[in-house]
Amino acid sequence: MDVAYAITPFLAWLAAGTLKFIINSCRARRLAFGQIGYGGLPSNHSAIVSSTAALIAFREGMSHPAFGAAVTIAFVVIMDANGLRRQVGKHATVINRLAGSDKDTEPLRERMGHGKVEIGAGVLMGMAVAWLAH
Repeated sequence: MDVAYAITPFLAWLAAGTLKFIINSCRARRLAFGQIGYGGLPSNHSAIVSSTAALIAFREGMSHPAFGAAVTIAFVVIMDANGLRRQVGKHATVINRLAGSDKDTEPLRERMGHGKVEIGAGVLMGMAVAWLAH
């Protein structure tokens, strides 16, 4: 196996996560370690799956069956990030509001899922990392 297929998704995750941390830190005007996780710009998940699909396209061509499989997986992950996980975050917001100041209950994470711009930025980040790896 070409090691680039294992390293590229990791590098895309690292690049997207680093950029997300910098953006969150600038917005908060302090180091935003508490905001590491799901949600935000760019989408780590989108960067990871799109980097794999793009690397396959660059190296093997878009007619290769592996590219079709990678795009299918990327599509499912991106739909999940925009749909299901985003709804989970909205539910967490309402549940936290209903729970109020219950000291026995730890608040649920509300930053879940991604909007279209966050996903688009993740896809572009993944494609850029794959292009550099190619």
